[in-house]
Amino acid sequence: MLNGDKFFLRRKGIRAATPLLIALIIIEFTDLFFAIDSIPAILAISADPFIVFSSNILAVMGLRSMYFLISNMLNKFRYINYSLVAILAFVGIKMIIGHYVNIPEWVSLGVIVLSLAIGIYASIQIPEKPKESTEEYQQNDL
Repeated sequence: MLNGDKFFLRRKGIRAATPLLIALIIIEFTDLFFAIDSIPAILAISADPFIVFSSNILAVMGLRSMYFLISNMLNKFRYINYSLVAILAFVGIKMIIGHYVNIPEWVSLGVIVLSLAIGIYASIQIPEKPKESTEEYQQNDL
């Protein structure tokens, strides 16, 4: 049972958690899982333990605000998805060949910036195709 903005309530002498506490715990665990999930991406840029640790701490702290930024970017820049795919593919390849080939950090950061720039540029320059209405679609079938 909800009790305003309280995490706990006391009923008949029993202290119980409210759904608000459960929601907070789930959100925080989600933040933690996303931070852990980003460790391979960070290792693709640097193997320095301090950078990996501190970037994950900052990732946990700023994840919610970053979510809203990215969701707005996805609505505004429709080709940014392809940029993210290219970045993740690069990170995966770099992790696979990392023991054999040393790719400098500036190359990794350059690939990330270039991929994002291309996605944003393509979204701005390539006009969006108009969507067919269902009436036009049905007329084309006849």
